[in-house]
Amino acid sequence: MLKDRSKGIFLVLTAAIFWGVSGTVSQYLFQTLRINTEWLTSVRLLSAGVLLIAVAYKIEGKRIFDIWRQKADIISIIIFGIFGMIGAQYTYLAAITYSNAATATILQYLGPVMVTSYYILIAKRWPTIKETFAVLFAMLGTFLLVTHGNLESLAISVEGFAWGILSAFGLAFYTIQPIKLLQRWGSLIVVGWGMLIGGLAFSFVRPPWLFEGEWYFSTNFAFLFIVVCGTVIAFYCYLQSLKYLTASETSLLACAEPLSAVLTTVIFLSVSFGWIDWIGTLCILTTILILSNKKKQQMQTNN
Repeated sequence: MLKDRSKGIFLVLTAAIFWGVSGTVSQYLFQTLRINTEWLTSVRLLSAGVLLIAVAYKIEGKRIFDIWRQKADIISIIIFGIFGMIGAQYTYLAAITYSNAATATILQYLGPVMVTSYYILIAKRWPTIKETFAVLFAMLGTFLLVTHGNLESLAISVEGFAWGILSAFGLAFYTIQPIKLLQRWGSLIVVGWGMLIGGLAFSFVRPPWLFEGEWYFSTNFAFLFIVVCGTVIAFYCYLQSLKYLTASETSLLACAEPLSAVLTTVIFLSVSFGWIDWIGTLCILTTILILSNKKKQQMQTNN
């Protein structure tokens, strides 16, 4: 039992660190090599989608094509691919372009608070004390990250802040919309097709063959890390970790993602990240702690 738990912790930490570091690598591609954000979005989605579908086919066989049999599933997977996948992926990469990987990743972690707020509105009820504190911590953390406590100026660009908030909304939609699809078909099939559809749709915005930027031999490794490690392996490790840990535990451990993004951007890209930024980060991560603890208590009550 202890061995399985250790394996689960290792898997989810691997996923979180790969996700965080891939954000830093993306920043390097955008801000140092001037690689086009839209190009990387379309190519990343297409490449990762094909790889995930290949993995799903090896595990599920021809069942991966059954999702295209019913009209309701077809409409849902197309909506997920276009609005969910692009909404989460492109907005996040755009936020990195206009700010940095650390700030973009932390702002995207406002998504769980938005998901909670959505369900409160749907249920037409008042938020609990814990939910209220989660929202307050999220607002305080965002305020500190964006303004450094100075109401007269922003610590990041307006574009960076706007894309960061949009990425949080994108993550919230990405989390809520495909719930029925995930229950019916599983994560690998849904996310694989979602990425491929999103990549195909976004190719109309920026075709994969219209490259813009600088490309060196080392760029191949950076690109492969983003697609293979930062997307396919990270996602697969996260899914595997759910076999050994509860969903609330994986949510908490996944907080290693923004921490790894912060550390790698500060160390390797020399991004300035002061004590106010760390306090803001802690506030936002505290919301994940509060909401994850709430889910755990609900699961214990239901059992």
